[in-house]
Amino acid sequence: MGLDMYLTKKTYVKQWEHKTPEEQFEVVVKKGGVTYPNINPSKITYVEEEVMYWRKANHIHNWFVENTQEGNDNCQTSFVSRENINELVSILKQVKQSLEKSKKGVVEVVGGWKNGEEYKVPVEVFEDTEIAEELLPTASGFFFGGTEYDEYYLETINNTLEVLEKELEDETADEFYYHASW
Repeated sequence: MGLDMYLTKKTYVKQWEHKTPEEQFEVVVKKGGVTYPNINPSKITYVEEEVMYWRKANHIHNWFVENTQEGNDNCQTSFVSRENINELVSILKQVKQSLEKSKKGVVEVVGGWKNGEEYKVPVEVFEDTEIAEELLPTASGFFFGGTEYDEYYLETINNTLEVLEKELEDETADEFYYHASW
């Protein structure tokens, strides 16, 4: 249970007679190495791929809610434009750069429960979080994960940057969508 987040990409693959053979897609669906009889490849319009999956990256989730869902956080699927992705990449770079220059401190956070009592663990956090708090703030919620500006926060930024920059290299991508559930 917790905040699960998905960015998907839909590619239009409809087979039109007016397209040349070089422009046509070939879609094959197999199960167990055998063509699956219940799906007609000529009727497939889109292929949907998972671009990225996050777990409890509430700062990334908060960005999508504010920038692609008009502030409405109710587990809906929302369209994400290439401009949105470019904007997020720019913000991720700015936040990453500022955190990499920051000193670190240590705070105690709840690590879990043992014998009916919560226990705390030390976590390194960034001391200078002004840019992160302004551009990519954390968000609390039921099972949303921690709200510290720590190594996990930076790790999700680095992983997201790596995936999105690679995705932006493909200029043929048709549509992106974001969805979260908890």
